[in-house]
Parts: sequence; structure tokens; C-alpha cells
Amino acid sequence: MNNDSIFEHFMTTNALLKGHFILSSGLHSSKYLQSALALQRPEDADRFGRLLADKFKDIHIDTVASPAIGGLVIGFAVAKALNVRFIWTERENGQMTLRRGFSVREGEKILVVEDVITTGGSTRECMAVLTSGGATVVGAGAIIDRSNGTAEIGVPMESLAVMDVKSYRPEDCPLCAAGEAAYKPGSRV
Repeated sequence: MNNDSIFEHFMTTNALLKGHFILSSGLHSSKYLQSALALQRPEDADRFGRLLADKFKDIHIDTVASPAIGGLVIGFAVAKALNVRFIWTERENGQMTLRRGFSVREGEKILVVEDVITTGGSTRECMAVLTSGGATVVGAGAIIDRSNGTAEIGVPMESLAVMDVKSYRPEDCPLCAAGEAAYKPGSRV
């Protein structure tokens, strides 16, 4: 699959939204990717998971981890394709943490997988939790890198598609300046 076919899938599943959106990073944008819609059919999640796993097939990976909630479906699919354990981090009182009995061991090689990366903030938060527990994050992956390769993750990062969509701080947002109401469709409140 190439960039065009990935975006075609997002469009046909109504997962590529246009309007005025507040991203989980707090930035504003005219486009939003609702990956839950793109991954609602298991065969699509499996296909994207296999494609993303192939990008990391030459790296030893013990575990795939994803930040909840956006990365859960694709993270699980990548872990399935790699035949490794899957865990996730989630926010508790606004702080990213491992819960539900999950733990990591010293030196465990972990791949962090997201649905969409914009600034890399959630990925970095997830990585910090894992490395504080002694694990080693060996890479990061996403279905779509909407930073067009500019997000600094700190480890090798791969995506199935890249997107160049401007994101704005609220005070610099032309959509806000035009009086358009902003909508927050994401999972983080």
C-alpha cells in the first residue's frame, strides 16, 4: 500500500474529517484522522498491522506498546503480526502510566505503535513510562505521520503514510480568527 491507498481507505471509511479540530496535542487543524473508523473492520486492522510490522521485521522486538486509546487497535494488530506481547499505557489523573497489572522488565525491547503521530507527544510520554521501568524502546511506528517527518521521537520511526497538514497553536489559528467553532473529536479530554 502507498500513501494514496492509505488515504483512500481513510476517505472511504469516513475517517478523514475536514473542518476545525482541536488535536490531542492542543493544536488546531483543518483535518482530523479518526482511525477508529479506518480500523473498525478486523481485516483492515490486520492488513495495516502486517504492513507496519514488516517495517520492523529486522529488529528484535519483545513487546509492542501503545498509548491508549488511539493506538490500541493498531498496536494489537502489529503485536499479532510480530507474534509478541502487547501492552498499553494510559492516563491516570492526567499522567501517562502502566496500569492493569502491566509491567516491563529490564532491557525488554519495545516497539511503540500509534495510529497517528502529529507532534509525537503521546508517543514520547508512552516511551518515558516504559524506559522508567527499565525497558528499551527500539522504535516507533504509526499508520500515518501527519507531521510529514518532522515529529522528533528520539528513536527510529516508520509510518505507512505521511501527511503534510498544518497545525496551529490556538492563538495563531486562522480558523479561530475566522470565527469558526473548533471541535475536539479525539479521545483525550
